[in-house]
Amino acid sequence: MFTRYLSSRRKALFLSLIIGLLVALLSGGSQFLMSHHKQEVRYDSLISGLGGYMNNYFAELRRSIDMLQPLTLSQCADIRSELTSRASFSLNVRAFLLVKDKVAFCSSATGSMLMPLAELVPSIDMSKEVDMALLPGTPMMPAKPAILLWVSNPLLANGGVFTSINVNLMPYILDTTRQNEFTGVALVIGNMAFTSYSDQPLLATDLHGQPVRSVQLQGLPLKIYLYADTWMLEELQFALLFGLICGIFASALAYFVIITRANPRKEILTAIKQNQFYVVYQPVVDAQDLEMRGVEVLMRWNHPGAGEIPPDAFINFAEAQKLIVPLTLHLFDLIKRDAPMLKKRLPPGAKLGINIAPGHLHADSFKEDMRQFAASLPPDHFQLVLEITERDMLNQMEATKLFEWLHLEGFEVAIDDFGTGHSALIYLERFTMDYLKIDRGFINAIGTETVTSPVLDTVLTLARRLNMVTVAEGVETPEQAKWLREHGVSLLQGYWISRPMRLDQLMVWEPDVQLDGE
Repeated sequence: MFTRYLSSRRKALFLSLIIGLLVALLSGGSQFLMSHHKQEVRYDSLISGLGGYMNNYFAELRRSIDMLQPLTLSQCADIRSELTSRASFSLNVRAFLLVKDKVAFCSSATGSMLMPLAELVPSIDMSKEVDMALLPGTPMMPAKPAILLWVSNPLLANGGVFTSINVNLMPYILDTTRQNEFTGVALVIGNMAFTSYSDQPLLATDLHGQPVRSVQLQGLPLKIYLYADTWMLEELQFALLFGLICGIFASALAYFVIITRANPRKEILTAIKQNQFYVVYQPVVDAQDLEMRGVEVLMRWNHPGAGEIPPDAFINFAEAQKLIVPLTLHLFDLIKRDAPMLKKRLPPGAKLGINIAPGHLHADSFKEDMRQFAASLPPDHFQLVLEITERDMLNQMEATKLFEWLHLEGFEVAIDDFGTGHSALIYLERFTMDYLKIDRGFINAIGTETVTSPVLDTVLTLARRLNMVTVAEGVETPEQAKWLREHGVSLLQGYWISRPMRLDQLMVWEPDVQLDGE
């Protein structure tokens, strides 16, 4: 996995850039199309709502007008009060005018009158059953635009009801223009229009641009136009940004995969030769006084092309490629190189925790590797602790003999990540261990309702009965440390104490923590 797929990094970079570009175009285009579709749905929803609102308003107005049509056969003095009352209860109606023989003879606003409708409103065609007009004002409100509605009386020739309506009958329409995605709304009657961005009617030919949606009201010569920016800048910017982020991520991921997939054996062996691996040390402190009792040695890989590669990734692949033994021997070499400085930093008897994979534990060279490694360290100064995860099943007969040999040789054995595998209790029962390292999953649960106190208490009790030293991994808060100390855990390790450090950092590191209440 950890080799370049192509013959050169330049080709890998070029291919990853192409992949990133394609992903950017695809993701950005998809995001824009999705946003555009949502925008279209919003437009459809809005114009549908506007049309429904206006249709309902004029349908209700027509019902009121139909109830007034019989009054055209009466005298104004007899029906004025009813006409005025009807106008008062009709939303946004300025006045109802009754027309007989083409003459307006009664107004809900002024009472009796005699004025030919053609002189009052020349733009209304009385020969039509329904006609409308848009004027900048009416005699009583000359500065206020109005919609004029004519409805003829089917039983009276040249008679009917004439209505003047406030143009601001549409608060619902005008309010929608405050939304960023819409720029305006226009009402169009004949050759005149009234818009949300002008307080006076204007010629329909003076309307700028094409509406994104329009609707014709039922049975009325009135259209509603909805205006909006076809290309919304914010949506376009977001699509470009989304595509850029996806492209960069895809390009980086593609580059990493390309340079690391083709030949893992070669890449790992090359990394060993070129000293791309290095070690970091994470302090392990006493739970009571927080003094350092040792360190866990961890291997890291700084790949020249891919950067920092997660330990789980390269260790798993090293095991799969049968390279865990040379990788572990390289780890020993790195520790031997640091040993003189470590001797100055760590007191005699300090623990050096080293992870050993089952593939190396059962290798033919394991015993000789361990003897040579121990002999290369300063004599009688460090206590080597081999950490073996319990998630990997070991052959019982071989493991028992190996552990006995390790103890005879002066090594100590720790069971690592205890509680994450299926064989934890079997390990404790069958093998002689010196340390039990409690998995961070138990530690993270401390102080929450999910903490399995009976399980953890049982584990700690069992460890004490077996004379095993308990080590808590992944300690991140003083509350966790306090709980662990109160429950008899011996050693603590985690980010609350210190992150893993290079040797130069370890040399000057001093604990800067204390338990609650101290």
